[in-house]
Order: sequence, then C-alpha cells, then structure tokens
Amino acid sequence: MPSVRSVSIGIWIGAGSRYEAPGESGVSHFIEHLLFKGSSRHDATAIARIFDTIGGEINALTAREYTMVHARFIDEHLEQAFEVMADMVVNPAFVEVDLEREVVLEEIAMYEDSPGDLVSDYLTQEIFGEHPLGKSVIGTADIIRAITPEHIKDYHHGHYRLPNMVISAAGNVEQERLTELSLEHLAGGNTEEPATVDAGLAPPREESGASFYRKDTQQYHVCFGGLGLSRHSDERYALSILDGILGSSASSRLFQEVREKRGLAYSVYSFDRMYSDTGLVGVYFGCRGDSVAEVTGIVREQVESLIETPVDEEELHRAKQSAKGRILLGLETTHSRMYRLGRLTVTGAEIIPIDEIIERVEAVTADDIQDLARRLYRPESLSAVAIGPDEKVFEKALGLMGSGRELSVRTA
Repeated sequence: MPSVRSVSIGIWIGAGSRYEAPGESGVSHFIEHLLFKGSSRHDATAIARIFDTIGGEINALTAREYTMVHARFIDEHLEQAFEVMADMVVNPAFVEVDLEREVVLEEIAMYEDSPGDLVSDYLTQEIFGEHPLGKSVIGTADIIRAITPEHIKDYHHGHYRLPNMVISAAGNVEQERLTELSLEHLAGGNTEEPATVDAGLAPPREESGASFYRKDTQQYHVCFGGLGLSRHSDERYALSILDGILGSSASSRLFQEVREKRGLAYSVYSFDRMYSDTGLVGVYFGCRGDSVAEVTGIVREQVESLIETPVDEEELHRAKQSAKGRILLGLETTHSRMYRLGRLTVTGAEIIPIDEIIERVEAVTADDIQDLARRLYRPESLSAVAIGPDEKVFEKALGLMGSGRELSVRTA
C-alpha cells in the first residue's frame, strides 16, 4: 500500500486455548501478557518507551486457535519496531510472573462481572462440552493461580516455534525487506515442529442442552446457539448473509422486531464463529425479567420464518450489499489487511482474492439461506444458556423454544 505511510505487522503463533492441555486453561493468554514484561534486549519500560518514541502502537490478543502480537507505526521505523516485536515473541524474559498473575486475575474478575460477555463463553461450553474449543480463552482463576513459571516456559518452548508462526504485514513495506528482517531477528528461534495437543474434531451434538447461571443482575443475559460451519466451508458466505438477515445488522429482523418496534432490549444480535474444523452460530439478547419470554418467542418466530419461507429478493439484495460493504471497507486500513492475511494463514484457511469473494457473495441464493437455516437454527436443536437472578424466568422462556431440555442450574 505505497499510498500510505503506516505499516501494520502481526506475528501470529498457533497457540490458543484449544491447544492447551487439561489443567493449563488460560496459559496462552497468560503468556501473551508476559511478553510485554520484557525480553532478552528490552525490559517492559523500554518496550513502552520505544513505541511511544516512534509514535506507534503495540498490542496483542489471544483467541482459541492463535495468539498475535501486532503493531502499527510509521514506515521509517520498520527495523526498530520489528526487532522489538521479534525479541518479545522469541526471547521473552518471563520476569515479574507473580505480579502479572495478579493482573490476569483482575482481568478474569472483570470478565466475570460482565455477564453479557460471560454468557457467550457459557454457550460455547454448553455446545462443545469437554472438547478443547469449549475452554475459556482467559482461563480460570484457580488454574492461573497454580501455573508455575516452569510450566509457562515449557508451554512457550513447545508452541512458540518458527514452524508454528506466521508474519503478516500491510502498508508501505516491501516483502523482501520484511523477509530479511525476519531472517535476521527470528533466526535464533526454535525450528522444531510445535508440540501438539490433540485438537480433535467437534463431537456430534446428540441433544441440545440448557444451563442457567444464577447471579444478581439487573438484566437476564440469554444465548441460544448450536454448531455452525468451519472456515473452510463453501457455505461460509451464505452463513454471513443469513447472519446479517437474522440479527447482525441494524436492519436485521431481530434488531427491528425486538428493539426498534417493541423496545424490549437494548442489545440483541446474532453471531457466527468459525474455527478450523467446526464453528457455532447463536443469538444473544439482554433484557429485564418480564421481557425474557416475549423476546424468546420473537427469536423463535424469526428463525422459524427463515426456515419455512425463502427470503425475498429485496431483503437478500440488502444483505448482500451489506456483506460486500463490510468486506471492502475492511480493506481501507493497514491493520485490517494485515489481520485478514495473518488469521487466514495461521489457521490454514485459503486466501481468496477479494473479487472472487464478492462473486461468491453475489452467488448466494434464497434457497441457500433457507437450507442453512433449516440445518443450523431449528429451535428444538439449539442449546440455551442464561445468566440472571431467577431460573424460573428462564424456564418459562425455554418452553417457548420447544423440546424437553432439562435445565441445569449453577451459580455464576
């Protein structure tokens, strides 16, 4: 992107929560934190000052299938920024572990005080159970308290290996120069194949489940969902259109029916998440107790409508235009381009030219949408999870979704 002055770089590692062994849930995220405490050449203060001095930004994230350290800066600072990033990833000092442990424990506490986010994790656990994808990325307080520095170093040694890394970049940067810098600053990295934990395939879902987590909240936070599609599925573009029609846009059916027409919820949306070999789809809403049953009824009405009746041409056209707009707007920044290339590569997905993606979006038909809705959104097949003060409120709503789900009640 020679017309810009910025460069965005990501160093991606195939280390996320699905690759953690039993008893180490959250170690990938913990290591992400510790990378910023210092490396063999730079301590934590130096890392912060270097990026402040060059007017850049550096951050990181951990997901279920990868960890990424990413930065954005002006092109003239490429060499210095990449050297710092590479040393952080390959040669972390792993100092102040106990101090950062407390920071992570505070992050877990903050997350557990955010029921709108927490309920999504609970739904994932409900759908995947003991499968590695069911683990929380952030981990649990008990495990984080117990993880030792030796365990952290062993995990880093086993997963932060060069064959398990991807470098992605976008902006005013030449591939040849980035390759030279990678060879220079990553040459000392571990070249062995990464340690593996059997990621497994998603287990077939024999029946839907239902769980209620009792917590003294003002709202009930509710999720319905089930297994979805993998990143490799040819139907992923149709699923994006279905998601847009159902609940992921301002003109979507759920947003219009629940919020705009009835004022029953501030937040209501559908979502889809795709992983290497499977995925999940779902609906979230948060509302007061006296509206839970009504909103649940609307969710059922809308998914049944998509199952029983093909979408009309106007709605399909609008959803396609929205999807194409999101794709094209995502090419406007160096960070979004870097992120797209890196995430697809580290997860083994195909990098498809944008023009071809647009063609595939355009090729989606009303029959494709209806077929996906029938397979993924049958109300009686959806698992259900909620957080709130009284399980009886949720029990009533569950009855509206059909089937005889047995409700498991826990304390959040």
